[in-house]
Formats: sequence, C-alpha cells, structure tokens
Amino acid sequence: MEAATLEFQEATKVYAGSTEPAVDHLSLEVPAGEICVLVGPSGSGKTTAMRMVNRMIPMTSGDIVLDGHSVTERKPAELRREIGYAIQQVGLFPHMTVAGNVATVPRLLGWDKKKIAARVDELLELVSLEPDTRDRYPSQLSGGQRQRVGVARALAVDPPLMLMDEPFGAIDPINRDRLQNEFLRLQEEIRKTVVFVTHDIDEAIKVGDRIAILQKGGRLAQYATPEELLAHPANEFVQDFVGADRALKRLTLQHVRDVDLWRAPLVRDGEEPPTGDFDVPYPLVVDDVGRPVRWLSGSKAEPLIELDDVLRNALSQMLQEETQYAPVVDEQGKIAGVLSVEIMGQALQ
Repeated sequence: MEAATLEFQEATKVYAGSTEPAVDHLSLEVPAGEICVLVGPSGSGKTTAMRMVNRMIPMTSGDIVLDGHSVTERKPAELRREIGYAIQQVGLFPHMTVAGNVATVPRLLGWDKKKIAARVDELLELVSLEPDTRDRYPSQLSGGQRQRVGVARALAVDPPLMLMDEPFGAIDPINRDRLQNEFLRLQEEIRKTVVFVTHDIDEAIKVGDRIAILQKGGRLAQYATPEELLAHPANEFVQDFVGADRALKRLTLQHVRDVDLWRAPLVRDGEEPPTGDFDVPYPLVVDDVGRPVRWLSGSKAEPLIELDDVLRNALSQMLQEETQYAPVVDEQGKIAGVLSVEIMGQALQ
C-alpha cells in the first residue's frame, strides 16, 4: 500500500474521573512517507495520542483522519489490521516461532500458506535477520533480534501507517544505535508514514522528519523539523527540553560530505610541498594512491574522518586528538579534503 497522510484535528482525550485532559486539542499533520516523532516528558500524553490513532484508546472529542477518512468510520479490529504496530517490549508470542509471529496478521486476513511463507522470508531479509531465524522461538533471540522481528511483524501486510511506541527503549545503547540506523535504512527503502513515540530527544532528532514536542497535559509546544526545532525553539519549555547543547545537536543533522572541505598542500615523501593559496597552511603527506600518511611536521594524520560521518562525531574525534584539522577520506581511503573546527562553527551559523 502507498504511505498514508495522517492528521490530528483537535484530538482530545480526558480519562474518566479526571478534570485535566491527557491530550489537549492536538492538531498536526504528518505527510505521507514521513516519520513524525512524539516526544515529551512523562505525563505529556504522547503514547495516548498515538494509541488514539488505531482506536486502542477512544477520543473524547476531535478527530484523527487517515488518508482523508476519519478513523472512527472503521471498526477498530479492521483498522488495526491495516496499521503496523511495534512496541518497546515487542510482545512476541512465546509459543510461536519467528515465522509464526511475523505471519500473525496475514493469517487473520486469510492469506494462503505459500504467500505467507514468501512474505515472512522477504521481511526477515528486509530487517537483516538470517533465514534460519524463522524457526527459532523468541526466547532464543537477543533483545535486538526480537525487536527486528517486532518490526517485521508490524510490516507484514505492507501497512500505509506504522505506530512505534518506544521501539528501541529496552535495548542497550550500542545495539540501540544500530537498530536506529537499521530502521532509517529500512525507511529509505519502504517509505512508510510512521508515528514514533520516544522520551529521548536525541533519538527524536536522529530519526524524525518532524518532531512534535508535547507538554504536560498533552499540549503541543512545537511541531517542526529537527533543524527548525534546534535553531528556533518556540518557547522556554522547548528550549529546556532540547537541552543547552542544542547547537551541538544540530551537528548530528549534517554529514561531513554536506560541508565545503578545505584544501591542504599535498606532498609525497621526498618531494617539496607545493606552493599556492591553500586553506590549510600545513602540508599533508600522502602515499602514491592519495591516502593520508602524516602531516609534514611528523604528527600522525589523525583522526581520519569519513565523508559519511556526522559532524558531531567528527568534532568529538578531533577534540579527543586535540587537533583543529582532520583529513577526510572517501570510500577508497583517498584524501577528499580537510575538516576544520572553523568549518563546523560556520555550519551552525
């Protein structure tokens, strides 16, 4: 199915016995094929807002419109079968194999066995799980593998919309970063509309095309792209929530290949350095194929930065090496230019 547009129209939820709303007149639109991250402190209504989309939680007032049609026009069970759903604790059935778990919704929809088997194999490959994983049980998998199975199950019937509630929250930091990267790779391939709930602003900035910051009581504080959010927070609450290091966070949104690198004089061993107008005053020794070896002064050419590195990681490496300049190499390891602290300062202007 094609990705769907999603719109919250003054969507409100007041729980019985409460005088204050959990979600208060939430209005925002998620374009088809984009990731909208709902983020905020505990009690801000982000999970409630997401669960109103598939009617796991009924709205008190307002509406939620999926591809031009109110979700209230559909029977809840029918609606949920067409919306992928992945949660923090995964929720795999322990008595079923991986293949059985992934096939849950296709079976409910009456797919034939051959079609289900082909879809399971396709999805396991899509989420980078080995084929032999299909016959294992959840207890035989790592946390990261179980989370991948959960994502595969959510994608089983090729839904136009996916809901993801803290999907990587229970994963250790190293595997969490890998899963985030895998998810973004997957999104590039399948282009689904995604509503993604997290409490982690760094995760929101990394994965979101648009971010909705919710305040206590489910009030929308700001809805913007990560760039806009970090450069122009709407109010003091947003400013505090994104953190005092928001300038550094902006560096996570750009890769080294996105900036204009400086030129340094390149020299091979035994040769005189070239003269001319260079951005970097220090000659860099390269080998016969153009790979950096060392600075002519004798210091190592470290750190070596890759074009696909994000600027924040590059800055961290340069600070660790106590250097203002770092050689940048392409996919073949050849010199592509030089990154400087000044370049990163300019990227924040």
